[in-house]
Amino acid sequence: MRITVQVEPRHADNSACEHSVKPSGKPRDPESGCPGRTQFAVVCSEHGDVDQPHHVKQLAEPAATEHRQEHRAALATR
Repeated sequence: MRITVQVEPRHADNSACEHSVKPSGKPRDPESGCPGRTQFAVVCSEHGDVDQPHHVKQLAEPAATEHRQEHRAALATR
């Protein structure tokens, strides 16, 4: 089974944000119903959400890399 770790944009209510947004996090289309992106979650296919969401994508990416490395290290010790 392949394990994936991704950084996922989220709304304030922690639901996934799949809308087109401006760099500010506000929706590009005001009619889309998107409340705006406010955070980024590290999501593992095996563990689900990893730790708390980050408010800046640049902080979530190193957390995702660290979690991927933990999985690689666990595989290496098998």
